[in-house]
Amino acid sequence: MSTPNAEAGMKDWTDKATRERLEKDVAAVKSDIAALTDQITDALNTFANSTGKQARRGYRQARENVDSAMDDMSERGSAMMEAAQDAYGSIEETLEEAITQRPLATVGLALGIGFLIGIAWRR
Repeated sequence: MSTPNAEAGMKDWTDKATRERLEKDVAAVKSDIAALTDQITDALNTFANSTGKQARRGYRQARENVDSAMDDMSERGSAMMEAAQDAYGSIEETLEEAITQRPLATVGLALGIGFLIGIAWRR
């Protein structure tokens, strides 16, 4: 038969062994959590760097697209201005030619247009 001191000693030894095993397990879990934390931090840093690079690349590309569109619009505006000036010059020459070739018809046309505007204005 076992004595109460033997049982208490055995219980103390079992408790001590269990406590040491639990302390080792807790230390292992802490170590694993620290390793996972480092891995997650590295992954997040890599992701942040990659995202930052993509954002800078996208910004550069958008800026180049805007610059290209502005250059294109400027060229189109210049071409339209030249076309308008050419059309104005052509109309001016045509009117001047019509006036010199048919001065009476031009005066009659001007009087008729003035009369129509006057009638429209009175109503």
